[in-house]
Amino acid sequence: MRRKDKSDIIWHDRRRRFGLPLSFTKYHIKGNRFFLSTGFFSSEEHEMLIYRILDLSLKRTFCDKLFGVGTVTLFTADETNKQLVLKKIKHPYETRDLISKIVEEQRAQLHIRGREMYGVSDNEVGGDFDDGDLF
Repeated sequence: MRRKDKSDIIWHDRRRRFGLPLSFTKYHIKGNRFFLSTGFFSSEEHEMLIYRILDLSLKRTFCDKLFGVGTVTLFTADETNKQLVLKKIKHPYETRDLISKIVEEQRAQLHIRGREMYGVSDNEVGGDFDDGDLF
């Protein structure tokens, strides 16, 4: 039986219901990768390089505030997961800030500029477009 090595995990949480971890949806960051696991009988795991995260957003409803949770959405340059939604996680502000910090550290370590990452979406919109080319 293979056992997961938890020594390198930087952050982890799971989806919560009424503030309690009563879900089989788990999130964690290990090294330079983000992992999303779902399911109990039948499970699925998604893995993404953390530097591919382009933007983050945070949403908290009134009920979320009562239970101390929030939803953080990761907008990515990953082909399979354009948006990863971390639903109802504990300490959403701290989590958003931590992920943002880790993304910047990974990009600095790999010498990747933000402009290079945003160039990924140019192909989806229709390539390079310059206002001077209109006429």
